[in-house]
Amino acid sequence: MAALFSEVILDHFRTPRNFGSLPCPDITHEGLNPLCGDRIRIQLTLRDGVITTARFQGDGCAISLAAASLLTGLIVDLNIENGEVISDAALLSSLESEIKPARMKCALLPLEVLREGVKIHKLRESIGR
Repeated sequence: MAALFSEVILDHFRTPRNFGSLPCPDITHEGLNPLCGDRIRIQLTLRDGVITTARFQGDGCAISLAAASLLTGLIVDLNIENGEVISDAALLSSLESEIKPARMKCALLPLEVLREGVKIHKLRESIGR
């Protein structure tokens, strides 16, 4: 497995950071990659639009779980009101591995889940829940 993945991916896959659930999240969203079965749920707590805590749960390949682990660490203290929270390139770079086109959906699934969850949250806030 080490020949296929970077040390960063292996480390975050074997010892994921921020794995688990939050008791009262402000944002919860889950997504699925129907091609391979990867499933990721992201939960966030916010204070004045700033992400204070991020957790994830999921079942999937080493790339999707490592990406979720890395993502939850990268987004704490970011303001969701400032547009895109993190770019595809920033997340892919943090994996420190050349992600093949066939595995790109795996690497970006956590980010897609985050973006959709933030989008839904903003919509609910704009209509007053």
